[in-house]
Amino acid sequence: MAAEAVAAAEIRGGLVRLRRATGLPVAFGGLVESGRPRIRISELSGTATAALRSLAVTSGNGLGGKAVALARPCAVTDYSSSRQISHEYDVPVAAEGIRSVLAVPVVVRRRVRGVLYGALRSAQPLGDRALGSAMAVARDVEQALVVRDEARELLAAARPEPVDARPGSAWEQVREAHAALRALAPRITEPGLRAELLAACGLLTAPRPGTGASLAPRELDVLSWVAEGATNAAVAERLGLRPETVKGYLRSAMRKLGAHTRGEAVTAARRAGLLP
Repeated sequence: MAAEAVAAAEIRGGLVRLRRATGLPVAFGGLVESGRPRIRISELSGTATAALRSLAVTSGNGLGGKAVALARPCAVTDYSSSRQISHEYDVPVAAEGIRSVLAVPVVVRRRVRGVLYGALRSAQPLGDRALGSAMAVARDVEQALVVRDEARELLAAARPEPVDARPGSAWEQVREAHAALRALAPRITEPGLRAELLAACGLLTAPRPGTGASLAPRELDVLSWVAEGATNAAVAERLGLRPETVKGYLRSAMRKLGAHTRGEAVTAARRAGLLP
């Protein structure tokens, strides 16, 4: 799935969650267009017309444009009469029949990537609770986009090459990428993207036939970071586990590999082609 389509899907899911969290009957949103200071409203939820679909909102203009320019949430009680915003988009807003509107920017790595809107068809204050809930949804979308960005970067860096063709420092980078990919995979909720990540991990290793060695996914996750020199506490933080759980996975991996130390386990896993 193309990167923009994936991001749009996150916006779409965020709108459903925004309506549920805030109780607002209407939600819509979109992404900032690449290379242009404007957002394109592409996702609608609870709307009665198509008046807002594909609307291009320039940074600084209207409520959403103001949210983009300031990189912070904005709200108005009555859109058509508000003096806090410019009114380039009054016609489509009136056609949809919405009055009270909030707009929350989706900010990833200090850059606004999109905007989530929530609205009422009556002019009444939205309140701090609705705005806070909308902001929480936007933070979830931001985290999802961060994870996806990291996944794409790691996938782009993962290129299958013969081990012997890699200089030492480059191969160490491959090992770091392998560990990072395995740590990232459990955070991906979309099965297709998670499978792509794990497939990329497979490109970085070459299981050798006849070794008989096999590790559970979490055992391999732990051993990947141990191979990078991480302590049990550091591994636990990376993988979102308790240190005691990390110790359990490591002991199990050592037993399966016939190793008595952490170093022996890493060496045995590499010989078996389980680690790069």
